[in-house]
Amino acid sequence: MSVQAARAPSPQPPILLREIVGSVAVLTLNRPAARNSLSEAMIGQLHASLNAIAEDRHIRAAVIAANGPAFSAGHDLKELTAHRTDPDRGRAYFAQVMTACSAMMQAIVRLPKPVVAAVQGIATAAGCQLVASCDLAIASEAASFATPGVDIGLFCSTPMVALSRNVPRKQAMEMLLTGEPIPAARAREIGLINRVVAAGTERDAAIALAQQVALKSAYTIKLGKEAFYRQAEMSLADAYRYAAEVMTENMMARDAEEGIGAFIEKRTPTWRDE
Repeated sequence: MSVQAARAPSPQPPILLREIVGSVAVLTLNRPAARNSLSEAMIGQLHASLNAIAEDRHIRAAVIAANGPAFSAGHDLKELTAHRTDPDRGRAYFAQVMTACSAMMQAIVRLPKPVVAAVQGIATAAGCQLVASCDLAIASEAASFATPGVDIGLFCSTPMVALSRNVPRKQAMEMLLTGEPIPAARAREIGLINRVVAAGTERDAAIALAQQVALKSAYTIKLGKEAFYRQAEMSLADAYRYAAEVMTENMMARDAEEGIGAFIEKRTPTWRDE
């Protein structure tokens, strides 16, 4: 072996792992040494993977999990701080990263398939935002959640958007103003997550939940998920008007005709996702 070959750096492991379990895509954050912080590259790979899942008809749901003791510590502060020496003190880069991260979070919401978070450890700042952006969330009893930006002079303004759309205002403000972490049981009480499970079982529980939803008509799930988020931003009257239009469109779908017929005939429906 040559000296040059001996000194060649070892290949770095991928920062995002992708696995297909049946009809469920599992995306695993894989920067455990960096507490799975959302670097610019991680944000980009997550967004690209979500776009690929949206186009793959064989995938009917997704799970976002993480390796290591932390689910995600939020933005990569070392990466951000490195741009303080830019001529504009980092303003353009900060705006670029925050915009990219916000677009990735919105891609989760807009994905026409359900996304389940599997939280094994602490999820802070943009990591907490990632959990809140998912449609469903399963957490280990060892997990905890926080928006601690206030402790370092950086209010969690973008995480606030997803957090305040998941939990009541007083609870959201308490998390944002104090930065104190809340345990998984409390996160479930206020609606940030759906279920708390024994440590080490959260990934399997999240996949099982995703597989349960994946058994439904993909067309119906797509229509319903989009309607859920759109109506939430409307007035009561507008929400009912819009929901009635969606129900009418849904009733005209082949899968609704099949599903209702199967219910009446007491048989299992055969979905065609249309």
